Amino acid sequence: MAEITKAVKDKAEEKAAKLADPIAASIDPATQQMIARAQQMGIDTVFDRAVQMKPCNIGIQGICCKNCAMGPCRLPLTKSISEGEDTRKGLCGATANTIAARNFARMVAAGAAAHSDHGRCVAEVFMSAARKESDAYKIKDTTKLLSVAAALGVATTVEVDGAVKDRNIDEIALEVGEIALNEWGKAEGELVYLKRAPQPLYEKWTKAGVKPRNIDREIVEIMHRTHMGVDQDYKNIVKQCTRASLADGWGGSMLATDLQDILFGTPYPLQAEANLGVMKQDHVNIIVHGHEPVLSEMIVAMAQRKEIIEYAKSKGAKGIQLGGICCTANEIFQRHGVPQAGTYLQQELAIITGACDAMVVDIQCVFQNLANVAKCFHTKLITTHPIAKMEQDNVVHIEFDEHHALEDAEKIVRLAIDNFQNRKGEVMIPQYKATAIGGFGVESIEYHLGGTFRGTYYTLNDNIINGRIRGIAGVVGCNNARTRHNEAHIAVVKELIKNDVIVLTTGCNGIACAMEGLLTPESAAVYCGPGLKEVCETVGIPPVLHMGSCVDNSRILLAATEVVKAGGLGKDICDLPAAGSAPEWMSEKAISIGQYFVSSGVYTVFGLHLPTSGAPVFHNYLSKELEKLYGGKWDLEADPIKHAHLMIAHIDKKRKELGIDKARDRVLMDMADRQKLEA
Repeated sequence: MAEITKAVKDKAEEKAAKLADPIAASIDPATQQMIARAQQMGIDTVFDRAVQMKPCNIGIQGICCKNCAMGPCRLPLTKSISEGEDTRKGLCGATANTIAARNFARMVAAGAAAHSDHGRCVAEVFMSAARKESDAYKIKDTTKLLSVAAALGVATTVEVDGAVKDRNIDEIALEVGEIALNEWGKAEGELVYLKRAPQPLYEKWTKAGVKPRNIDREIVEIMHRTHMGVDQDYKNIVKQCTRASLADGWGGSMLATDLQDILFGTPYPLQAEANLGVMKQDHVNIIVHGHEPVLSEMIVAMAQRKEIIEYAKSKGAKGIQLGGICCTANEIFQRHGVPQAGTYLQQELAIITGACDAMVVDIQCVFQNLANVAKCFHTKLITTHPIAKMEQDNVVHIEFDEHHALEDAEKIVRLAIDNFQNRKGEVMIPQYKATAIGGFGVESIEYHLGGTFRGTYYTLNDNIINGRIRGIAGVVGCNNARTRHNEAHIAVVKELIKNDVIVLTTGCNGIACAMEGLLTPESAAVYCGPGLKEVCETVGIPPVLHMGSCVDNSRILLAATEVVKAGGLGKDICDLPAAGSAPEWMSEKAISIGQYFVSSGVYTVFGLHLPTSGAPVFHNYLSKELEKLYGGKWDLEADPIKHAHLMIAHIDKKRKELGIDKARDRVLMDMADRQKLEA
């Protein structure tokens, strides 16, 4: 009997050892609470699976090739190789540098494809709106339309009988849509938006021969080049993945952002709340998760209709509570103030509350395990996109069609409402949430930090030059279950703002900062150095500016371009006291983003690891040689404090090169002084 008892005890201990420690898994108390609840209920989550399954040591270094049936060929890195001549080869003779470069390039291709396919979908919906084919979608922001038209070379005026008149808005919209869609597959020329970059940067791309021809071609060419037996020069492979990444950042993503702004409204700061505590026990809780606001915008519109709210009340609910996960959360937060329920790693946990009546997903970053978790509750898991289905039989597929957008949205919302009465078991919503202000686009940053009097980024530049703001950091990207949830995100950001570096954020980093309370003006008094604190308190902005979803990293590129235009901080993006960061990156999209930031002249630091370390020569090319071509380079640091200080050191280096490393005396300027500057 004692032996049986011991065996049972040993088995229980073995099982417990394979579960995540909630405290070690996340810094967020709501997440910790839900991990513990899941474990008590016998439901596995991504946090437990990260404990149970260790990453492949060779794959993580980027030196496993499975691009043909003679492989996989694994080329482990040893100390003797890293110190001397590298003679490793696959069966075909491919070197470690070739294999690592091919793997890296394929990640860029997948990431660029994900962002750009998102952009294509938005462009197609934009065309439907321009052609008046849909009642659901209309041109909402005509000011942004005119701005985008100018950038695409579309005339906004016409000469009639010798007089210049404004063109019809519908005509402009139709031509904008046609030119935008053409960027994915035109036969000749280069991407139109490349000319939006500072002239010196455009000239670097021209000299290096990396200007994208069209979006789709660059992605296809990567897949061709990295096929067995094609491109076997790691430098030439990187040249092509640079083209594809620029087609993402200055093409697909930038077009997605611009067209979404025209259709749904350019973001301006709004207040909401963030974390799982935004869910309400007495409401129908609908969680929207994914990336394309084409769907979520319609869900928001439908959930606000009086007859739909009355229908929810007829089923016993007090109303409808929407919440977002991942980049969909960022999209509906920045335009409607819809609360952010959580980051990428919290998607299973939203269902585990027992209060999620429907989770509506579209594309990217969606766990297949959501279906298994939903089986344990009443939650309806609804897929909506033709390219993103799940094999499990408990998943409902309602394919979303922009021509019947409101009808599809109504069907989804009513399904969630009908499910409210089917809740089973105890509902446990963590009582943790924080106030957040987001929606800082290029335009609103100009307003808050430049002012309508000037209408430029001059005031921001002035505060960088005089030292109140040390520099600018873009901190973006995913969560990764291989590290403690949100810890690196928050540690990096807090260290930067403590040292007077203003932070621009997108993606799951933005949600993490919202959950931590860093997206409020009041946080400046608690966490900022004296210079940044003074600016934030004077202007009334947070020290961390939420700029949207992962495609909205294009906003950071344009903001950097506006800083260059405003003057006093160099002539190119690489001259700026600025740096980029992805502390907890996970997605192939992050690699594409990193490459287009590096190729745009930004020093970019990733946390965790890069899948390049197994090929030291190739890794050295990314981390040192690319800077000679574009002014930006990759760096790697897992420790968040060291990570932040690498960025600060780079910012200080750029301040010194600009001759602004010493604080200048403050001068009180009268109107005459300002008029001289204006002149």
